[in-house]
Amino acid sequence: MHEVYNPKFLYQKEAIKDCIANFEAKGILFVDGKRNKIRLFEIEGITLNVKSFKIPNFVNQVAYKFFRRSKARRSFEFANILLEKGIGTPQPIAYFENFKNVLYDSYYISEQLEADLTFRELTTDLNYPDHEMILRQFTQFSFNLHENGIEFLDHTPGNTLIKKRTEGKYDFFLVDLNRMQFHKSMTLKQRIVNLSKLTPKRELVEVMSDEYAKLYGKPYEEILEMMIAETESFRNRFYRKKRIKKRLLFWK
Repeated sequence: MHEVYNPKFLYQKEAIKDCIANFEAKGILFVDGKRNKIRLFEIEGITLNVKSFKIPNFVNQVAYKFFRRSKARRSFEFANILLEKGIGTPQPIAYFENFKNVLYDSYYISEQLEADLTFRELTTDLNYPDHEMILRQFTQFSFNLHENGIEFLDHTPGNTLIKKRTEGKYDFFLVDLNRMQFHKSMTLKQRIVNLSKLTPKRELVEVMSDEYAKLYGKPYEEILEMMIAETESFRNRFYRKKRIKKRLLFWK
């Protein structure tokens, strides 16, 4: 087992190792997904968010052993990069990689962050308190990501946690971090494509386009046209993949 810790949490090393060793037997199940599972563990007044990544197929096991960093390692390293740049994400604590000649499984441990909502609530409840204010501040947050050259490839509705800081002020935190690209600068096309996975709802797209246009210094109509085109393009690709997958798996 290969393990790396945030130096601030080395004093809890043994307790953290126990959480990994007893992942299935202890803790509270928080997320039970098809690909990954998350359990919460309480140690010395801190709630650990322990994410277990699905065991990859053999080809990927070999790739992770020799050519690519594991998802757990990338999550840990990317979280530290985000924090260095002043971008919100739950505090990274450690990652574990279990090798049996090749990568078998891996775990990413962060401090549990209790959010008031995610971006998803903004897409499902247009009457959510401070809705437009939060949406505009989220767009500012995304613009800051792009200004820092950060392309968050999983910039989807459930992957931004939102906490109310004070009246009218909200903080944003990225989760599910293992897929990111870092650039010296991002083109407008890259930026708009990165926002296209968030929502197809015209009301939201219009507000986000208006705020992004002000920040980027482009006409609102130009940004809106790009946002609509890229959102529709993403939806078409998404549903095409679903149809192909359904046809390929018809026999199951």
